[in-house]
Amino acid sequence: MAKVLTPRSESYSQWYNDLVLKADLAENSAVRGCMVIKPYGYAIWEKMQSVLDRMFKDTGHENAYFPIFIPKSFFSKEAAHVEGFAKECAVVTHYRLMNDPDGNGVVVDPEAKLEEELIVRPTSETIIWNTYKNWIQSYRDLPIKCNQWANVVRWEMRTRLFLRTAEFLWQEGHTAHATKAEAIEETETMINIYGDFAEKYMAVPVVKGIKSANERFAGALETYTIEALMQDGKALQSGTSHFLGQNFAKAFDVKFASKEGKEDYVWATSWGVSTRLMGALIMAHSDDNGLVLPPKLAPIQVVIVPIFRKDEELAKIKEVAGGIMSKLRAKGIDVKFDDNDNKKPGWKFAEYELKGVPVRLAMGPRDLENGTVEVARRDTLSKEVVALDGIDEHITNLLDEIQENIFKKALDFRAENTVSVDTYDEFKERLEEGGFIMAHWDGTPETEQKIKEETKATIRCIPLDQPEEEGVCIYSGKPSNKRVMFARAY
Repeated sequence: MAKVLTPRSESYSQWYNDLVLKADLAENSAVRGCMVIKPYGYAIWEKMQSVLDRMFKDTGHENAYFPIFIPKSFFSKEAAHVEGFAKECAVVTHYRLMNDPDGNGVVVDPEAKLEEELIVRPTSETIIWNTYKNWIQSYRDLPIKCNQWANVVRWEMRTRLFLRTAEFLWQEGHTAHATKAEAIEETETMINIYGDFAEKYMAVPVVKGIKSANERFAGALETYTIEALMQDGKALQSGTSHFLGQNFAKAFDVKFASKEGKEDYVWATSWGVSTRLMGALIMAHSDDNGLVLPPKLAPIQVVIVPIFRKDEELAKIKEVAGGIMSKLRAKGIDVKFDDNDNKKPGWKFAEYELKGVPVRLAMGPRDLENGTVEVARRDTLSKEVVALDGIDEHITNLLDEIQENIFKKALDFRAENTVSVDTYDEFKERLEEGGFIMAHWDGTPETEQKIKEETKATIRCIPLDQPEEEGVCIYSGKPSNKRVMFARAY
């Protein structure tokens, strides 16, 4: 079977595009900049969704749903917010079509102009805070901890499947609190949940930190982020949690009566992750043979491929495989038996390798005689022959081992590609090799902007666990008390 993917060493971005298409994850749609998420890709997203949904509910959040259309006037109420999103809003101006009098299909009915244009949701702070105004009167109504699973539209001109599309899927949490301390605690709780999810389920190590003012969410006082390193040395922002202060409460006049009977504005947070996590999952682990999926998020964790010439051989293999499958399913493992006789075993092996299935079992007549099965691991591409006796325990342990190994490999890669530099020349030189660069910065937006203009590198975050260390800014030479993390990013 010919190699279906462009090697990473030849063109990383072409490799990524090939992989998304060939592994049946997604494809471009008839609408420019939008994607069709195919069943296999959507199955991975559903696994992510179900884990995150449980994590949210376990920390006291509830799901709700708010409209996709937001009145334009809502965006005028919070100045920084509208400025941040103005350039990528899709606007609805009319509500009806009509047959073209000249016979050229349908046209927009000019009589059906909306009194006020509607914006297709780029994010929901404004519509939600307008709604919360009706829900909140006193401290007894707080906190409100809502999340919604939804689609959003941000009109992107240069798009890449999963990483940047005009429409994408995500979840957005929006919470309201009586005190500043509670809101900050919520913001930190959620970035920790995202960090745990990335590391324990996606097997992607992340750096948790705070965004610089230039990189902050529009309308936030503080943005917390998790940053992951991809195999090409670029950073990918993989989740954000925002402390919004009282900005949106003031914009939408959301006040509450405190226990002491005083009136005050409510404190807010918002937080979200999107189908961009699919991009992180693909780029952090996969290789030139295809996807490498961590077992906890793989739609098929184990596939059994029978090797047979005659129908009676298949019948015997099917019987033994049935026993293995029921034992694995009893342990909550997703397993598939592929007896499709239109495809040869070699073709199937390559296909499941391409799709990143963590464990593949191959079983032929000789295996039945010997009471064995061939077990192949996707992460290391190694194979071994294992006794059928106790195979369910063996596979359960193997899946855990694969999950850990994939994480460790990504962690080692990040460690090898994180460096500290002390001069601007060293910084520029190192940037060409990719990776995370720890460097001193004087804390001013001007310096950060200059560095970005000259090198295309941004401050990914000020890591939460970064120790204080006296130094001087690599660009301005002014004093600095800790290093921040720079990288080029998606």
